[in-house]
Amino acid sequence: MFEAFFVAWIGVVIAQVSPGPNMMAVASVALGQGRREALLVALGVGSGTLVWAAAVAFGLGAVFQAFPVLLTVLKFVGGFYLLFMAVKAFRSILAGGNASVAPTRVPLSGLGAWRRGFFVVMTNPKAALMWSALATFLFGAGLNNAQVLAFGPLVAVSAIIIYGGYGLVFSTGVATRAYGRFWRASEALFGAAFGALGLTLLVSAVRS
Repeated sequence: MFEAFFVAWIGVVIAQVSPGPNMMAVASVALGQGRREALLVALGVGSGTLVWAAAVAFGLGAVFQAFPVLLTVLKFVGGFYLLFMAVKAFRSILAGGNASVAPTRVPLSGLGAWRRGFFVVMTNPKAALMWSALATFLFGAGLNNAQVLAFGPLVAVSAIIIYGGYGLVFSTGVATRAYGRFWRASEALFGAAFGALGLTLLVSAVRS
């Protein structure tokens, strides 16, 4: 269990560090609204990860119990999806250009900031596919529903810490230039981690 948690968590942490809708939401609010609102957006993202964990733990868990062969099928689907994400990350690096963050100018209440983070992570199709792939990996490692559900708080804590850190940094107003240099390295880490996780799923599917 702990080995599967560690492997999956490392992939998730690298994904959280990498540029994406969650990070952009926090950074844009930090630049336009300030530190407090950005931290509340990060808290909203962390809250959303708990919902995703519960959804995949019990939704996919019930499906796998009813149709065991589906686990093997989803290993292939999840593996190829993660490899696709890895290739996309490396293509983004090769394409060049600059990643930019636009500040959010519309004032947000505390609840509004939390709600923005929550709905960003809940409505992001990449989050749905990523969580499905991660759940497939965890179930494939022999974990049960409760153990997959327990993975949620771990992801939520790292999300709050990482995105909260982005909120603190971008609220200082001096992070944009550094981010322009940093995003390529984080995309490379993201591509490597998800490529490795995707290959692991595919090898497991072949051996099933």
